[in-house]
Amino acid sequence: MTTKKKKAAGKSAIPDFESALKELETLVERMEQGETSLEDSLKDFERGIELTRQCQQALKSAEQKVQQLIGEGEDARLVEFDDD
Repeated sequence: MTTKKKKAAGKSAIPDFESALKELETLVERMEQGETSLEDSLKDFERGIELTRQCQQALKSAEQKVQQLIGEGEDARLVEFDDD
């Protein structure tokens, strides 16, 4: 993979995460209603597992990037994120 492709993939990671999370939330809501057939529920569950793994990978990648950026200086240290 070229550097250009890596950068393009990195830029799309956040929107992909957010769209995957939104789809996952939709699947959960539909499954909680319990009005779908067993076959459709199993398909939704399978898709939910795929989306969960995708989201976990995106979060892991983002965490690694943050740790790498923080650790670039001589005084490399982990800094807790404060969302306020």
